[in-house]
Amino acid sequence: MTVTDAVQSEDSDWLVGNPTGLQLASALWIGSVGLLILGLQPVLLGALYTEGHVTGDELALVATAEMIAIAIGSAIVAMLLPARDMRWKSALLLVLLALANFCTAYAASPNALIGARTLAGLAEGGLVAVATELIARSRRAERIGGYFVTLQTLAQCALALLLALYAVPAAGSAGGFIALGVVCLLSLVVAWTVPDDYADLPKEEHFANVLTVPAITALLSIFCYFMFFGAVWAFLEPLGAEFGIDGRTVGLMVSASLAAQVVGAMTATLFEARIDYRFAITVIGAVAAVSSALLASGPGLLVFWAVALVMGFILLFIVPYQIRLAITADETRTAVLLVPAAQLFGLAIGPIAASLLIDGENFRPVPEFAAATALASVALLGIFALVARRRVPA
Repeated sequence: MTVTDAVQSEDSDWLVGNPTGLQLASALWIGSVGLLILGLQPVLLGALYTEGHVTGDELALVATAEMIAIAIGSAIVAMLLPARDMRWKSALLLVLLALANFCTAYAASPNALIGARTLAGLAEGGLVAVATELIARSRRAERIGGYFVTLQTLAQCALALLLALYAVPAAGSAGGFIALGVVCLLSLVVAWTVPDDYADLPKEEHFANVLTVPAITALLSIFCYFMFFGAVWAFLEPLGAEFGIDGRTVGLMVSASLAAQVVGAMTATLFEARIDYRFAITVIGAVAAVSSALLASGPGLLVFWAVALVMGFILLFIVPYQIRLAITADETRTAVLLVPAAQLFGLAIGPIAASLLIDGENFRPVPEFAAATALASVALLGIFALVARRRVPA
């Protein structure tokens, strides 16, 4: 980067580079396509289970394999590949994801489903990195991150509604995955409007920047918070059944919680600059722990509804503050590129870890485990704050 470029970057909203509004929106949409499955899993995987393509255990394997693959894919693209030729990379990943969705629609066995969704996850992770790489270059990364989670959640809500009302009733789970593949192909038009080359961040020592106590504790704090949500969300229906709440009502709660996620993301985007990230993460972690404890106490219908809505709201409200945490931990912004991986690993590992505590039909240990991980997230933030304070004089 030349001296002139450096001076210009000081006067802009970008640390390096200067994408237009259209280019930014395009990159955020490409990343959102990579995360559509997070809002569609209850519809699409539920249809696979209802149609008898998978058992309950196989369904869990399919979901977990895809989320872990998304985390790996986003980390690989962000950490190991240069941010060059992003248009054709986006197009290639979209085509790969479309093929994986079409393969899922016609998969003849559970193993084929797991393979197709693992391939889909790797492509989805790469698409997420297209957005996060650009977000990391913004001086307002927290706000752009808020825009990103708002866009992806709105897209998830709209597509989940269309699939549930039209595609799945008409053509089953295959119709849903084909529709998702078509969305990927239509997004090829958008792929050619992302910035082709992202200006370089100072990442000469990729892993050295991440392998520090502040960066590790920051990413672990994010990981633990998403373990809390992943654990509760995966077992929300059996938890409701244990307390006398039918599956249809829990399904309505899931839909309402998605709407609450949109509200949470939009609210965080408006207020992120006015609230200190440490205060926000601490309060939200406490709210998460209390919500989990309420679920473990055998709540009635109204309390269960309230907890579902609160959990939906705080899930995405916290994301801009987690981005600020990662930026503070590593000023080169390498750690920011691993935030999606930490989140997705948490979502994937949470249900597996919580399932080890389930005793027969007793699912109460699940929210108890979730409360512990929420508190662990806050404790790790405390460790981060102590370490960061000691580093200031140096």
